[in-house]
Amino acid sequence: MELSTPRLELRQWREEDLEPWAALNADPEVMRYFRATMTRAQSDDWARTIHSRIALHGWGLWAIEVRGGPEFIGFVGLNRPRFEAHFMPAIEVGWRLARAYWGHGYATEAAAAALAFAFDELQCPEVVSFADAGNERSLAVMRRLRMTHDPSAAASG
Repeated sequence: MELSTPRLELRQWREEDLEPWAALNADPEVMRYFRATMTRAQSDDWARTIHSRIALHGWGLWAIEVRGGPEFIGFVGLNRPRFEAHFMPAIEVGWRLARAYWGHGYATEAAAAALAFAFDELQCPEVVSFADAGNERSLAVMRRLRMTHDPSAAASG
């Protein structure tokens, strides 16, 4: 399953995505709210895992391509988080874009398409998302998507 919006294609990963994906994951500003940047090997392994999950389930953390523009700018999509929390099991919507593509509305546009797929096709009763309390950019995307904040979730994980 691939999704599209007026400006974007949400698609399966390709081998040529690995290099820009590794650069994105090595960028300290992109990875500011994560534990660490990723090595090329870690980045490649994760991309291949994401590819396999999409192949298996038909959905996942899709590679994002701008129509008539860059062929890879990051990912947006759906995932099954694997940690303990009171709201689990759950489907999450998430995103990670290269810094050059921040501030263009791409994350919001693609995440809205992923959410529509989750609710309409997968019949999810709810979808969650996670961000560090200081990650104002991701929190702003969540607000634009009309997601609500659950303070108890922040305390539990």
